[in-house]
Amino acid sequence: MPRGRTDYIVNCASPLAGNAGYAIARHADDNAIVAVRAGRPIRRAELRRDIAALASRLPAHRYILNLCTDRYRFMVGVAAALRRQQISLMPPSTAPGVLRALAEDYPDLYALTDTTPPPLTSFIYPGTFDDAGAAAEMEDVPRDQPALILFTSGSTGKPKPVPKTWSTLVHSARAAGDRLGLSRLRGGTVIATVPHQHSYGLESAILLGLQHGLTIDTGWPLYPADIRAALERTAGPRILVTTPVHLRALVAEPGGMPRADLILSATAPLPVSLAAQAEACFGAPLIEIYGCTEAGQVATRRTAQETQWQCFDGVALSQNEHGTWASGAAVEGVAPLQDVIELTGPGLFLLGGRSADLIDIAGKRTSLTHLNHQLQSIPGVEDGVFFMGEANGSHVSRLTALVVAPALRPETILQALRERIDPAFLPRPLIFTDALPRNELGKLPREALLRLAGRAQDA
Repeated sequence: MPRGRTDYIVNCASPLAGNAGYAIARHADDNAIVAVRAGRPIRRAELRRDIAALASRLPAHRYILNLCTDRYRFMVGVAAALRRQQISLMPPSTAPGVLRALAEDYPDLYALTDTTPPPLTSFIYPGTFDDAGAAAEMEDVPRDQPALILFTSGSTGKPKPVPKTWSTLVHSARAAGDRLGLSRLRGGTVIATVPHQHSYGLESAILLGLQHGLTIDTGWPLYPADIRAALERTAGPRILVTTPVHLRALVAEPGGMPRADLILSATAPLPVSLAAQAEACFGAPLIEIYGCTEAGQVATRRTAQETQWQCFDGVALSQNEHGTWASGAAVEGVAPLQDVIELTGPGLFLLGGRSADLIDIAGKRTSLTHLNHQLQSIPGVEDGVFFMGEANGSHVSRLTALVVAPALRPETILQALRERIDPAFLPRPLIFTDALPRNELGKLPREALLRLAGRAQDA
């Protein structure tokens, strides 16, 4: 952490201690169900045999890029890589240019895939394991073993690598489960609408289940009908891991949705009104997770009822003139937070928005998050976003808004915005579109926004 004044330090208790290794799956015994794949239960004994079988076949490289689209195969791949002391890379994208850059930066890299191999050294996940019936120990992974390298989005430059040890991942997953009260949901199943190659998906769709003895539904339901079916076929406590974009579609479904026992949301700001709608729709508490690539999971809040965030045990926050920093057992080293944080008490803080989110126009300041909230709250607006665009390719930034509002006219939206925000922040231009270019996590990459805005203005 850069030198400077420390304003406030919050709880830094560690949920784990000692130097022993940590288990990959903390289920009660080999007969316990760790996953359900296409309706078939997979018990811990089968999981550990598959891990051992794959580990014995993986080529001898230092780095692995796990591209398995099947969630169970991805799980086995991560665990087999740990067993071989290989480090899994998790880039922000698998676009060809990103993969080429990875191969240049990590020459001893290969891909594990269950589909068409990418343009680098690859190993195809076997269809079956001839020796899968052989006994295999579920070995603990050394706590300080390097496990992953995550990468920042690269929206402000080249993606930055963020290494994670197995100890950090385990502390984070266990601290999250303790905060969420998963001991009250024994026998529960995790159903996730998010991709497993992303840190949120890895942490909440996979590691949370493995470290708390839950069953992981290895499907990846994306549409409301698929999510409904996944919930309906699941007995026992149901934990839905999702995003605000999915929640917005789910609460709008005619006839409602099946009951859940817990909902988790992350990757984008969650409006209080949407959180309340989701709780009513599913009859379950909705917990929002705050974190970032650099620090991992940091805190939670029940958004419909709380404005403050509460840090996990094992996480400490400190501040100086350079910003806010996270540390502790659930964080790798000392990690910067990219948001405006107001520390309010031991383990508590208010979130103001991303530091890079703040904009200054004509001497007046606001945040893109605030502007997005005001735009999306206008009746008839189905989706919308503000961003700093470019004026006629001149690289001069100007405030632009894209909006999905098929029943509204531009004058209606602009008048509604005048009643909500300072006129200095009215978008120039306001562009109507059929849909925003959200990725599978519901995020809006800046490059995609610029392309869409450019096409709309050229039309």
